[in-house]
Amino acid sequence: MCYTISIPREVISRAFRGGNRMKKKVLSLLLAVVMTFSLAVTANAAEETAQDLDGDIVILHTNDVHGAISGYAKVAALKDAYEARGAYVLLMDAGDFIQGDPTVSTSEGATAVELMNLAGYDVASMGNHEFDYGYQNLKDLEADADFTIVDANVLYNGQVAFEDNVVFTAPDGTKIGVFGLDTPETATKAHPAKIQGVTFLAGDKMFDCAQDQVDALEAEGCEYIICLGHLGIDAESTGNRSIDLLEKVEGIDVFIDGHSHSTLEDVKAAAGGTGKVGDTLVTSTGTKLESVGVVTIDADGTITTATTPVADLTATDADVAARAAKIQAEIDKEYGTVFAKTEVALNGEKEPGNRTEETNLGDLICDALVWGAEREGTEVDAAVTNGGGIRASIAAGDITKKDINTVLPFGNTLSIVKVTGAELLEALEASTYCTPTSIGGFPQVSGIEFTVDTTKAYDQGEQYPGSTYYGPKSIQRVTIETVGGEPFDANATYTIATNDFMAAGGDTYYAFAAASVNYDLGLSMDEVVMDYITDELKGTVTEEAYGQPAGRITVDQGLAFTDVAATSPYYDGIEWAVDEGITNGTTATTFSPYQNCTRAQIITYLWRAAGSPEPASTEPAYTDVTDTSLYFFKAVQWVSEQGLVEGETFDPYAGCTRAMAVYFMWVAADSPEAAAASFTDVAADADYAAAVNWAVAQGVTLGTGDGSTFSPDTVCQRGQIVTFLYRAANAAA
Repeated sequence: MCYTISIPREVISRAFRGGNRMKKKVLSLLLAVVMTFSLAVTANAAEETAQDLDGDIVILHTNDVHGAISGYAKVAALKDAYEARGAYVLLMDAGDFIQGDPTVSTSEGATAVELMNLAGYDVASMGNHEFDYGYQNLKDLEADADFTIVDANVLYNGQVAFEDNVVFTAPDGTKIGVFGLDTPETATKAHPAKIQGVTFLAGDKMFDCAQDQVDALEAEGCEYIICLGHLGIDAESTGNRSIDLLEKVEGIDVFIDGHSHSTLEDVKAAAGGTGKVGDTLVTSTGTKLESVGVVTIDADGTITTATTPVADLTATDADVAARAAKIQAEIDKEYGTVFAKTEVALNGEKEPGNRTEETNLGDLICDALVWGAEREGTEVDAAVTNGGGIRASIAAGDITKKDINTVLPFGNTLSIVKVTGAELLEALEASTYCTPTSIGGFPQVSGIEFTVDTTKAYDQGEQYPGSTYYGPKSIQRVTIETVGGEPFDANATYTIATNDFMAAGGDTYYAFAAASVNYDLGLSMDEVVMDYITDELKGTVTEEAYGQPAGRITVDQGLAFTDVAATSPYYDGIEWAVDEGITNGTTATTFSPYQNCTRAQIITYLWRAAGSPEPASTEPAYTDVTDTSLYFFKAVQWVSEQGLVEGETFDPYAGCTRAMAVYFMWVAADSPEAAAASFTDVAADADYAAAVNWAVAQGVTLGTGDGSTFSPDTVCQRGQIVTFLYRAANAAA
């Protein structure tokens, strides 16, 4: 259900006659008063003919279809259904439609364009994967397309390579302007050799380009302006995301997004929960035709966004369905034969998966690259492939050629580079610069053992030529332990098996493009993997060999607590306490370092640091700690037996002062003597003075403020307590 405040169309018309700037103000008002409580468009609603939509504009949109061709028949039928209800309907796609499944990739996108023609698409922008088969292939597809391809920020030899925009006119004369944008990441996500002469405006240049498009379309009399932008909202794309652009560009009514495979709910959340950045509505449909987007511009000018799951749609276009089924049958015949089996599921997921950590599928592919190179007579030390090139998982059971082709759909070939250890280290540092945040360049490896310390910042250097990525100024995060089974040597020269995309400097691998030796063996990666499974593994991927990742990559995330920054003065103490099993935090994701520490907590920490010894008796030692199920019961019993706290009560929930903390630690350390410390607020005859002296001597604390005071009565925070314990443990060691 959609609740709106309606303004009569004649009022809107008068505003339009007053000029585009006035129109924009009215549209801003309209958008501001739209309150959307539910935007679900059901199959039945779409197919009803009772509701008159005469005068309405409906924009159906898709993005990141990636070869899910069976859904096109339902998209076509949905367009027909809306037209039957009287709406003026436009069908658009926001990129990545020619790659992702053998049904479209084996024809290098020709079958995708054929089906989009049949479905009645009016306009599409391109995604980065449209360039997987080269610029000339795209120009050939453009000639075959019955729809307009728009991308204002894609240049060839300095000129706009395709159309920058297109204008549609509804029956009542309303003009809808559409312009396209492609992610600047295409410069490094597409094979460099396949996009020679092609440039992608990025950052401020892209923002200026977008504003120019808006201004030009307004000047042309467009009352609504739509951007088909394959930009996405991933953190990896920061600086070139849709939500970044909309902070700088005014006048776009609806931004139809792609690239990050985000749902409408995802983009709403990224846009502050409102689904809008400024006056612009942002929408997206996920991936693989999970949903169809529906933008409705009512006759009164109100704009709403929605998505409907394709699975909920019942009607299909018979012609589109028949052609899609024939294409699928041809692929199944060629690729459907079982050639091997796997005893384990092979992880091809994006995250957590091949873009964030080592996976068993990444291990398998890289092992195959090493094997394939050596089968051809090239001895290699190791193999590296980019996690973003692994596009699907393989379930336990039979393996077909289609399975492998879906995992490796790009047609990449096996290449060899010779790099120094320093160049290899640079490549791994650059390709994990944002780990644990996912990145397509994340390296899956064979023959290399390395660690990524995510607690350290990436030292960003100069931007790589023709790239959106930056090389490292210094190596801070990655440590390589071994290459080819031998200790890593920065001065050694290593022979690395990789793919032709990376060898050409794709993703973050500029260091590979500059290698002293760089050549292509011409062997298709998917064929090499299939041969490795059949010949080397004897047709079976066993649980013994690939049940789990092999332990080649360590991603050291330090603490997983969201409230403990790497720069926190308590970081080392908290990390130690967690590693030693002294505490796991207040929740799975928080430690609460500034929360006051109770007497029960510090005693429990001390007890665990001592190895959690079983108390001699379970008879309660204190009258206020009698429940044996309490997490601190055994610790308190131990305290009594150690003579740390005398008396009938323990007062477990009282705050633990700094004086108490060092006193407990001092007694647990057998009350050693130490030279007197000089604090103005610690009397020499205080009960805890000897404990303070010991704490200072051990480096447990240096006092508070300028160091002249100890603040004995101040209640300790959790971060302080574990830091005290950490320092004491280090001193004892």
